[in-house]
This record gives sequence, structure tokens and C-alpha cells, in this order.
Amino acid sequence: MEALIFLIPLAIGLGGLFAFLFLRAVQRGQFDDLDDPPQRMLEDEP
Repeated sequence: MEALIFLIPLAIGLGGLFAFLFLRAVQRGQFDDLDDPPQRMLEDEP
């Protein structure tokens, strides 16, 4: 039971950290265009 006192805040803290990092990546535009780069790699340039 004592482990829960330690693990629950740790889990909430890690979840908050990952949510913050995800929102920061979205705000910086990291996920804007996921389809174009793989298609551009396959196209031949003149």
C-alpha cells in the first residue's frame, strides 16, 4: 500500500510530462505534413 503513495504521483507526473512534450511538438509543427516526405523520396527528379 505504501508503494501506491509513491507510484500514483510518479505516474501522474510522467503523464503530464509526456502530454506537455506532445503539445509542444504539435505547436512547433512537427506533425504538419506526414505524407509528402515519403512520396517525395520515390519521385524521380528531371
